[in-house]
Amino acid sequence: MSGNRRPTIKTVAARAGVGRTTVSRVVNGSALVSADARARVLAAIKELNYVPNSVARGLVTSRTDSVALVIPESESRLGSEPFFAALIRGVSSAFADSSIQLQLMLVRDQAERDQLTESVATRRVDGVLLVSVHSEDRLPGMLEEMGLPTVLAGRRDAGERLSYVNSDNAGGAAAAVRHLLERGRRRIATITGPLDMDVGRSRLAGWRTAHEEAGVAVSDRMIEGGDFTEEGGARAMRLLLERAPDLDAVFVASDLMAVGALAELRRQKRQVPGDVAVVGFEDSLLARHTNPPLTTVRQPVEELGRTMARILTDITQHGAARQQVTLPTELVVRESS
Repeated sequence: MSGNRRPTIKTVAARAGVGRTTVSRVVNGSALVSADARARVLAAIKELNYVPNSVARGLVTSRTDSVALVIPESESRLGSEPFFAALIRGVSSAFADSSIQLQLMLVRDQAERDQLTESVATRRVDGVLLVSVHSEDRLPGMLEEMGLPTVLAGRRDAGERLSYVNSDNAGGAAAAVRHLLERGRRRIATITGPLDMDVGRSRLAGWRTAHEEAGVAVSDRMIEGGDFTEEGGARAMRLLLERAPDLDAVFVASDLMAVGALAELRRQKRQVPGDVAVVGFEDSLLARHTNPPLTTVRQPVEELGRTMARILTDITQHGAARQQVTLPTELVVRESS
């Protein structure tokens, strides 16, 4: 398509090889369309970023009292990371006394992404709560283009245009590293979260900030990337010890990765906190049951979920403007540091 002209129902019909009536039926959720035609129309809508006028009208004039909680992760990540369970509890509790139905949607592949596109295009949900946001993820942009009220858990970057609820990731990380510096640690490594996520970049920025404030030089050899999994934490800890065997502390960007880091330190006969102090981030239930119990940064995950739900309700039911909220974090000191 040339120029800046927005695609029309005629453009979609031509791309899908169907009539305009068929496109209209798909957009309006009619059952009088074959599965093949529906798939071709939805594919054309996605390719062209077509936003039906009826979607905008429907968002204003009618509600389904249904909200999608979209998590673009696998079942194994959903089940293993305490963050997701706590956030789901928070969202569910916020809707418990309302008529709103919560749909949990995992978006793991193209087929499930197409299913989400269809739900949005046919107005089956009033809004979306989107979790685990990566910088290059096309989902937030698609939802924004379609005009569907959306609230993110976290943000893509500091210039985020959509509503979001975030934790003070940089501030919490800085507090963790200040604590380690105050305990006399000077060779403090870090295991980051994924750096294509604002949460990963922000916690790394906090690690840097605390060092700069204290006048302590940092080196890239003290930084190792992780993926918010236990296995990723163990692997990153092993690489750090190979590269910087004299490190005396590590700030780990999640409790689950810290569990992996502690296991690797035990394997290498490093005493915690005698040889290496360890601080995590989240204050999940895991933190109280590690050996030794984990010093960590508490982020209010359930409150994050409740706040996301409240903001989405304000937007869908009361026409509220965009809201961007950052929740405070708190250092919880235990025996690992």
